[in-house]
Amino acid sequence: MTHCTRLQRLLLQPKFLLYSKSRLLLPSSRTFLRSVMTSSSSFSSKLLFRQLFEKESSTYTYLLADVSHPDKPALLIDPVDKTVDRDLNLINELGLKLIYAMNTHVHADHVTGTGLLKTKAPSVKSVISKASGAKADVFVEPGDKVSIGDLYLEVRATPGHTAGCVTYVTGEEADQPQPRMAFTGDAVLIRGCGRTDFQGGSSDQLYESVHSQIFTLPKDTLIYPAHDYKGFEVSTVGEELQNNPRLTKDKETFKSIMSNLNLAYPKMIDVAVPANMVCGLQDLPSAI
Repeated sequence: MTHCTRLQRLLLQPKFLLYSKSRLLLPSSRTFLRSVMTSSSSFSSKLLFRQLFEKESSTYTYLLADVSHPDKPALLIDPVDKTVDRDLNLINELGLKLIYAMNTHVHADHVTGTGLLKTKAPSVKSVISKASGAKADVFVEPGDKVSIGDLYLEVRATPGHTAGCVTYVTGEEADQPQPRMAFTGDAVLIRGCGRTDFQGGSSDQLYESVHSQIFTLPKDTLIYPAHDYKGFEVSTVGEELQNNPRLTKDKETFKSIMSNLNLAYPKMIDVAVPANMVCGLQDLPSAI
């Protein structure tokens, strides 16, 4: 009889699967974790979930679908232009129907894939907050719900990194994925947060947004950020409340930290922001 190794025993524990953040668990850990997590009893059996990564800008794109619905409707959060073909191929392989391509905010470090997605899948609708001032098919405001089948995302305003940032949160009802999931964009990063020194950013506003709209969620709520630069994939509200080196401070200390980051000017901002204000397509063909 063969015996499980310690690593195999750990991998069989649901808690380990949900909260492990290292990409170095196995040579193919990213694929393994995504597959097991979506089949865990802790997630709604309706939900198909994939976390995808674009390495140049360290951006996460999230795919969610209601696979219990006949059409298997799906949405993408924060797609990147460079990985549109990869994302569409995956969606086709899984037999999903992409309904929405959504952004948490107007990004400054990469060009969104929403416009390119629309050229390749014309029925897809682009989504962004009304407060962003960007172009899109659908503008969302706080309290709105974006639905795919019987699943939905609630819109929460979390400005501060930019004036138009929103966080998308899965529903609280028993038939929605549990634990809840918060797609925080750059408002909350794992053990960090987005910068506040451009695009209408405000450290005072970001602190209030996070503490009133994200940190008030149940502590087991899973936090999925738009970026990670250290190899982390997921956190929880409880973890960030205890361990975030910036957002655990009082507001004045937080503001002092943010004003003294001395970060370099984003290398993509002069290209990315103008493009993202028009859904990722700067040069639209002239109307005939």
